[in-house]
Amino acid sequence: MKFSLFAHMERISPDEDQKQLYDEFIELCKIADQGGMHAIWTGEHHGMNFTISPNPFLNLIDVARHTENVRLGTGTVIAPFWHPIRLAGEAAVTDIITNGRLDLGIARGAYSYEYERMMPGMDAWEAGQRMRELIPAVQKLWEGDYAQEGEFHSFPSTTSSPLPVQENGPPIWVAARDPNSHEFAVSNGCNVQVTPLWQGDAEIESLMIKFNDACAKFPERPRPKIMLLLHTYVADSPEDVKLGAEELNRFYNYFGAWFKNERPVDQGLIKTLSDEEMAAHPFYSPEAMERDLVIGEPAAVIERLKKYEALGYDEYSFWIDSSMSFERKKASLERFISDVMPAF
Repeated sequence: MKFSLFAHMERISPDEDQKQLYDEFIELCKIADQGGMHAIWTGEHHGMNFTISPNPFLNLIDVARHTENVRLGTGTVIAPFWHPIRLAGEAAVTDIITNGRLDLGIARGAYSYEYERMMPGMDAWEAGQRMRELIPAVQKLWEGDYAQEGEFHSFPSTTSSPLPVQENGPPIWVAARDPNSHEFAVSNGCNVQVTPLWQGDAEIESLMIKFNDACAKFPERPRPKIMLLLHTYVADSPEDVKLGAEELNRFYNYFGAWFKNERPVDQGLIKTLSDEEMAAHPFYSPEAMERDLVIGEPAAVIERLKKYEALGYDEYSFWIDSSMSFERKKASLERFISDVMPAF
Protein backbone atom coordinates (compact mmCIF):
# COMPACT_ATOMS: atom_id res chain seq x y z
CA MET A 1 0.00 0.00 0.00
CA LYS A 2 1.34 3.40 -1.01
CA PHE A 3 0.83 6.60 0.97
CA SER A 4 -0.13 10.08 -0.18
CA LEU A 5 -1.04 13.47 1.26
CA PHE A 6 -4.40 15.17 0.66
CA ALA A 7 -4.39 18.88 1.50
CA HIS A 8 -5.87 22.31 0.78
CA MET A 9 -5.41 25.80 2.09
CA GLU A 10 -7.82 25.66 5.02
CA ARG A 11 -9.04 28.98 6.40
CA ILE A 12 -11.48 29.04 9.31
CA SER A 13 -10.88 32.53 10.69
CA PRO A 14 -10.60 36.02 9.12
CA ASP A 15 -7.45 36.48 11.20
CA GLU A 16 -5.54 33.88 9.15
CA ASP A 17 -3.30 35.32 6.43
CA GLN A 18 -3.96 33.64 3.09
CA LYS A 19 -0.38 33.93 1.83
CA GLN A 20 0.88 32.32 5.04
CA LEU A 21 -1.66 29.51 4.62
CA TYR A 22 -0.40 28.88 1.10
CA ASP A 23 3.22 28.84 2.24
CA GLU A 24 2.26 26.31 4.93
CA PHE A 25 0.48 24.18 2.31
CA ILE A 26 3.68 24.12 0.25
CA GLU A 27 5.73 23.21 3.33
CA LEU A 28 3.50 20.19 4.03
CA CYS A 29 3.90 19.11 0.40
CA LYS A 30 7.68 19.36 0.65
CA ILE A 31 7.67 17.24 3.82
CA ALA A 32 5.57 14.60 2.03
CA ASP A 33 7.94 14.54 -0.95
CA GLN A 34 11.12 14.42 1.13
CA GLY A 35 9.58 11.75 3.37
CA GLY A 36 8.98 9.36 0.50
CA MET A 37 5.22 9.66 0.05
CA HIS A 38 3.85 8.53 -3.29
CA ALA A 39 1.58 11.46 -4.21
CA ILE A 40 0.04 14.78 -3.24
CA TRP A 41 -3.64 15.47 -3.93
CA THR A 42 -5.54 18.74 -3.85
CA GLY A 43 -9.07 19.47 -4.99
CA GLU A 44 -11.27 22.12 -6.59
CA HIS A 45 -13.53 24.39 -4.57
CA HIS A 46 -15.03 27.82 -5.18
CA GLY A 47 -15.99 30.64 -2.83
CA MET A 48 -15.29 28.59 0.30
CA ASN A 49 -12.46 29.49 2.67
CA PHE A 50 -12.99 26.07 4.26
CA THR A 51 -10.97 24.48 1.43
CA ILE A 52 -9.34 27.05 -0.84
CA SER A 53 -8.39 25.64 -4.25
CA PRO A 54 -10.17 27.29 -7.20
CA ASN A 55 -7.86 25.65 -9.75
CA PRO A 56 -5.86 22.63 -8.55
CA PHE A 57 -3.72 22.65 -11.68
CA LEU A 58 -2.17 25.96 -10.58
CA ASN A 59 -1.38 24.54 -7.15
CA LEU A 60 0.09 21.32 -8.55
CA ILE A 61 2.31 23.12 -11.06
CA ASP A 62 3.73 25.15 -8.17
CA VAL A 63 4.07 22.05 -5.99
CA ALA A 64 6.03 20.46 -8.85
CA ARG A 65 8.60 23.25 -8.55
CA HIS A 66 9.09 22.46 -4.86
CA THR A 67 9.21 18.66 -5.11
CA GLU A 68 11.10 15.95 -6.96
CA ASN A 69 9.36 12.61 -6.85
CA VAL A 70 5.71 12.74 -5.78
CA ARG A 71 2.87 12.18 -8.18
CA LEU A 72 0.60 15.24 -8.37
CA GLY A 73 -3.12 14.57 -8.28
CA THR A 74 -6.34 16.53 -8.57
CA GLY A 75 -8.48 15.25 -5.76
CA THR A 76 -10.74 16.21 -7.46
CA VAL A 77 -11.77 18.52 -10.28
CA ILE A 78 -15.56 19.04 -10.30
CA ALA A 79 -16.82 17.63 -13.59
CA PRO A 80 -19.83 19.91 -14.26
CA PHE A 81 -17.65 23.02 -14.02
CA TRP A 82 -15.49 21.92 -16.98
CA HIS A 83 -15.87 21.75 -20.75
CA PRO A 84 -14.16 18.55 -21.98
CA ILE A 85 -11.89 20.37 -24.45
CA ARG A 86 -10.75 22.78 -21.75
CA LEU A 87 -10.15 20.03 -19.19
CA ALA A 88 -8.25 17.85 -21.67
CA GLY A 89 -5.99 20.73 -22.67
CA GLU A 90 -5.35 22.14 -19.19
CA ALA A 91 -4.62 18.69 -17.77
CA ALA A 92 -2.28 17.97 -20.70
CA VAL A 93 -0.27 21.16 -20.29
CA THR A 94 -0.04 20.47 -16.56
CA ASP A 95 1.29 17.01 -17.41
CA ILE A 96 3.92 18.59 -19.65
CA ILE A 97 5.00 21.18 -17.08
CA THR A 98 5.21 18.56 -14.29
CA ASN A 99 7.17 16.11 -16.47
CA GLY A 100 4.43 13.50 -16.56
CA ARG A 101 3.60 13.47 -12.85
CA LEU A 102 -0.11 14.32 -13.14
CA ASP A 103 -2.98 12.10 -11.98
CA LEU A 104 -6.44 13.44 -12.86
CA GLY A 105 -9.09 12.83 -10.21
CA ILE A 106 -12.65 13.77 -11.25
CA ALA A 107 -15.87 13.94 -9.22
CA ARG A 108 -19.41 15.21 -9.59
CA GLY A 109 -18.92 17.58 -6.63
CA ALA A 110 -20.49 17.57 -3.18
CA TYR A 111 -21.54 21.06 -2.11
CA SER A 112 -24.86 22.56 -3.22
CA TYR A 113 -23.32 25.91 -2.16
CA GLU A 114 -20.96 25.62 -5.14
CA TYR A 115 -23.61 24.29 -7.53
CA GLU A 116 -25.83 27.30 -6.80
CA ARG A 117 -23.05 29.70 -7.74
CA MET A 118 -21.31 27.88 -10.59
CA MET A 119 -24.21 25.98 -12.20
CA PRO A 120 -27.53 27.38 -10.92
CA GLY A 121 -30.35 24.87 -11.07
CA MET A 122 -28.11 21.81 -11.34
CA ASP A 123 -28.61 18.97 -8.87
CA ALA A 124 -26.33 16.08 -7.87
CA TRP A 125 -27.95 13.69 -10.37
CA GLU A 126 -27.24 15.99 -13.31
CA ALA A 127 -23.71 16.57 -12.00
CA GLY A 128 -23.13 12.83 -12.05
CA GLN A 129 -24.44 12.55 -15.60
CA ARG A 130 -22.15 15.37 -16.67
CA MET A 131 -19.19 13.47 -15.17
CA ARG A 132 -20.16 10.35 -17.12
CA GLU A 133 -20.15 12.33 -20.36
CA LEU A 134 -16.99 14.29 -19.57
CA ILE A 135 -14.55 11.48 -18.79
CA PRO A 136 -14.89 9.47 -22.04
CA ALA A 137 -14.67 12.73 -23.99
CA VAL A 138 -11.39 13.70 -22.32
CA GLN A 139 -9.99 10.23 -23.04
CA LYS A 140 -10.96 10.53 -26.71
CA LEU A 141 -9.53 14.04 -27.01
CA TRP A 142 -6.17 12.75 -25.72
CA GLU A 143 -6.25 10.01 -28.37
CA GLY A 144 -6.64 12.42 -31.29
CA ASP A 145 -9.40 14.06 -33.32
CA TYR A 146 -12.81 13.54 -31.77
CA ALA A 147 -16.26 15.03 -32.40
CA GLN A 148 -19.13 14.83 -29.92
CA GLU A 149 -22.89 15.17 -29.97
CA GLY A 150 -23.63 14.97 -26.26
CA GLU A 151 -26.39 15.85 -23.85
CA PHE A 152 -24.29 18.59 -22.27
CA HIS A 153 -21.46 19.35 -24.73
CA SER A 154 -21.35 19.08 -28.50
CA PHE A 155 -18.43 20.11 -30.69
CA PRO A 156 -16.92 19.34 -34.12
CA SER A 157 -13.76 17.31 -34.61
CA THR A 158 -11.14 18.51 -32.11
CA THR A 159 -8.05 17.21 -30.36
CA SER A 160 -6.50 18.11 -27.04
CA SER A 161 -4.00 20.90 -27.53
CA PRO A 162 -1.44 20.13 -26.30
CA LEU A 163 -1.33 16.37 -25.84
CA PRO A 164 -0.10 15.02 -22.50
CA VAL A 165 3.35 13.46 -22.18
CA GLN A 166 2.14 10.30 -20.42
CA GLU A 167 1.19 7.55 -22.82
CA ASN A 168 -2.62 7.41 -23.10
CA GLY A 169 -2.78 10.50 -20.87
CA PRO A 170 -2.58 10.93 -17.11
CA PRO A 171 -4.28 8.19 -15.08
CA ILE A 172 -7.90 9.18 -14.40
CA TRP A 173 -9.43 8.56 -10.97
CA VAL A 174 -13.16 8.65 -10.30
CA ALA A 175 -14.53 9.59 -6.90
CA ALA A 176 -17.00 6.76 -6.30
CA ARG A 177 -19.49 5.81 -3.60
CA ASP A 178 -22.49 3.95 -5.06
CA PRO A 179 -22.17 0.75 -7.14
CA ASN A 180 -22.95 2.56 -10.40
CA SER A 181 -20.02 4.93 -9.90
CA HIS A 182 -17.65 2.03 -9.27
CA GLU A 183 -18.93 0.26 -12.37
CA PHE A 184 -18.58 3.41 -14.48
CA ALA A 185 -14.96 3.83 -13.35
CA VAL A 186 -13.93 0.22 -13.92
CA SER A 187 -15.70 -0.06 -17.30
CA ASN A 188 -13.97 3.14 -18.51
CA GLY A 189 -10.47 2.14 -17.41
CA CYS A 190 -10.34 4.57 -14.49
CA ASN A 191 -8.93 4.17 -11.01
CA VAL A 192 -11.19 4.76 -8.01
CA GLN A 193 -10.98 7.17 -5.07
CA VAL A 194 -13.21 6.51 -2.08
CA THR A 195 -13.74 8.32 1.20
CA PRO A 196 -15.91 7.00 4.03
CA LEU A 197 -15.83 10.48 5.63
CA TRP A 198 -16.88 9.90 9.28
CA GLN A 199 -18.63 6.56 8.69
CA GLY A 200 -15.90 4.22 9.88
CA ASP A 201 -14.65 0.74 9.09
CA ALA A 202 -18.02 -0.70 8.05
CA GLU A 203 -18.18 1.86 5.25
CA ILE A 204 -14.53 1.23 4.32
CA GLU A 205 -15.31 -2.47 3.94
CA SER A 206 -18.52 -1.74 2.01
CA LEU A 207 -16.71 0.52 -0.46
CA MET A 208 -14.17 -2.23 -1.16
CA ILE A 209 -16.98 -4.75 -1.73
CA LYS A 210 -18.57 -2.40 -4.27
CA PHE A 211 -15.22 -1.99 -6.02
CA ASN A 212 -14.58 -5.74 -6.13
CA ASP A 213 -18.10 -6.36 -7.44
CA ALA A 214 -17.51 -3.82 -10.20
CA CYS A 215 -14.22 -5.48 -11.15
CA ALA A 216 -15.97 -8.86 -11.26
CA LYS A 217 -18.69 -7.44 -13.52
CA PHE A 218 -16.10 -6.33 -16.08
CA PRO A 219 -13.51 -9.15 -16.07
CA GLU A 220 -12.25 -8.12 -19.50
CA ARG A 221 -11.02 -4.80 -18.09
CA PRO A 222 -7.67 -4.65 -16.25
CA ARG A 223 -8.20 -4.27 -12.52
CA PRO A 224 -7.70 -0.57 -11.68
CA LYS A 225 -6.27 0.87 -8.49
CA ILE A 226 -8.33 2.00 -5.51
CA MET A 227 -7.35 4.73 -3.05
CA LEU A 228 -8.77 5.27 0.42
CA LEU A 229 -8.93 8.89 1.59
CA LEU A 230 -9.35 9.32 5.34
CA HIS A 231 -8.68 11.91 8.01
CA THR A 232 -5.58 10.94 9.93
CA TYR A 233 -3.84 12.21 13.03
CA VAL A 234 -0.73 10.59 14.50
CA ALA A 235 -0.53 11.55 18.15
CA ASP A 236 2.39 11.58 20.57
CA SER A 237 0.44 10.63 23.72
CA PRO A 238 -3.00 9.44 24.89
CA GLU A 239 -3.83 13.04 25.76
CA ASP A 240 -2.87 14.12 22.26
CA VAL A 241 -5.21 11.48 20.82
CA LYS A 242 -8.12 13.11 22.67
CA LEU A 243 -7.13 16.58 21.49
CA GLY A 244 -6.87 15.39 17.89
CA ALA A 245 -10.34 13.87 18.11
CA GLU A 246 -11.75 17.14 19.44
CA GLU A 247 -10.15 19.10 16.60
CA LEU A 248 -11.40 16.72 13.92
CA ASN A 249 -14.86 16.83 15.47
CA ARG A 250 -14.80 20.60 14.97
CA PHE A 251 -13.73 20.08 11.35
CA TYR A 252 -16.64 17.73 10.67
CA ASN A 253 -19.15 20.04 12.33
CA TYR A 254 -18.07 22.74 9.89
CA PHE A 255 -18.04 20.26 7.01
CA GLY A 256 -21.61 19.28 7.85
CA ALA A 257 -22.69 22.91 8.06
CA TRP A 258 -21.23 23.65 4.64
CA PHE A 259 -22.84 20.52 3.21
CA LYS A 260 -26.31 21.38 4.53
CA ASN A 261 -25.93 24.89 3.03
CA GLU A 262 -28.30 26.50 5.51
CA ARG A 263 -25.92 28.72 7.51
CA PRO A 264 -24.95 32.31 6.60
CA VAL A 265 -21.63 32.82 4.81
CA ASP A 266 -19.73 36.10 4.91
CA GLN A 267 -16.52 36.76 2.96
CA GLY A 268 -16.14 33.05 2.28
CA LEU A 269 -16.41 32.11 5.96
CA ILE A 270 -19.40 30.28 7.38
CA LYS A 271 -20.98 31.71 10.54
CA THR A 272 -19.03 30.50 13.57
CA LEU A 273 -20.39 27.39 15.28
CA SER A 274 -20.72 27.64 19.05
CA ASP A 275 -19.48 24.95 21.42
CA GLU A 276 -23.12 24.31 22.35
CA GLU A 277 -24.11 23.74 18.71
CA MET A 278 -21.26 21.29 18.17
CA ALA A 279 -22.02 19.43 21.40
CA ALA A 280 -25.64 19.04 20.29
CA HIS A 281 -24.81 17.45 16.93
CA PRO A 282 -26.74 14.17 16.54
CA PHE A 283 -23.79 12.01 15.43
CA TYR A 284 -20.55 14.03 15.34
CA SER A 285 -18.60 13.78 18.60
CA PRO A 286 -14.95 13.45 19.65
CA GLU A 287 -15.64 9.86 20.69
CA ALA A 288 -17.08 9.02 17.28
CA MET A 289 -14.12 10.63 15.54
CA GLU A 290 -11.64 8.61 17.59
CA ARG A 291 -13.55 5.45 16.73
CA ASP A 292 -14.16 6.05 13.02
CA LEU A 293 -11.16 8.06 11.81
CA VAL A 294 -7.47 7.15 12.04
CA ILE A 295 -6.50 8.97 15.22
CA GLY A 296 -3.92 7.39 17.48
CA GLU A 297 -0.34 6.88 18.50
CA PRO A 298 1.87 5.25 15.84
CA ALA A 299 1.32 1.61 16.88
CA ALA A 300 -2.46 2.02 16.78
CA VAL A 301 -2.31 3.78 13.41
CA ILE A 302 -0.16 0.98 11.97
CA GLU A 303 -2.60 -1.65 13.21
CA ARG A 304 -5.53 0.18 11.62
CA LEU A 305 -3.81 0.71 8.28
CA LYS A 306 -2.71 -2.92 8.07
CA LYS A 307 -6.41 -3.82 8.02
CA TYR A 308 -7.00 -1.52 5.07
CA GLU A 309 -4.00 -2.95 3.26
CA ALA A 310 -5.39 -6.45 3.84
CA LEU A 311 -8.75 -5.39 2.37
CA GLY A 312 -6.93 -4.58 -0.87
CA TYR A 313 -6.51 -0.81 -0.90
CA ASP A 314 -3.61 0.20 -3.17
CA GLU A 315 -3.14 3.68 -1.74
CA TYR A 316 -3.94 5.37 1.55
CA SER A 317 -4.26 9.14 1.43
CA PHE A 318 -3.57 11.05 4.65
CA TRP A 319 -6.27 13.76 4.70
CA ILE A 320 -4.66 16.54 6.70
CA ASP A 321 -7.39 19.24 6.57
CA SER A 322 -8.48 19.19 10.20
CA SER A 323 -8.99 22.68 11.71
CA MET A 324 -5.66 22.11 13.52
CA SER A 325 -2.81 24.57 13.63
CA PHE A 326 -0.05 24.21 11.05
CA GLU A 327 2.35 23.14 13.78
CA ARG A 328 0.08 20.27 14.81
CA LYS A 329 -0.52 19.17 11.22
CA LYS A 330 3.21 19.22 10.54
CA ALA A 331 4.08 17.21 13.67
CA SER A 332 1.44 14.60 12.85
CA LEU A 333 2.66 14.24 9.25
CA GLU A 334 6.27 13.92 10.39
CA ARG A 335 5.31 11.19 12.89
CA PHE A 336 3.38 9.40 10.12
CA ILE A 337 6.47 9.44 7.89
CA SER A 338 8.98 8.48 10.56
CA ASP A 339 6.96 6.10 12.75
CA VAL A 340 4.18 4.63 10.60
CA MET A 341 5.32 4.34 6.98
CA PRO A 342 8.40 2.21 7.75
CA ALA A 343 6.06 -0.56 8.96
CA PHE A 344 4.90 -0.92 5.35
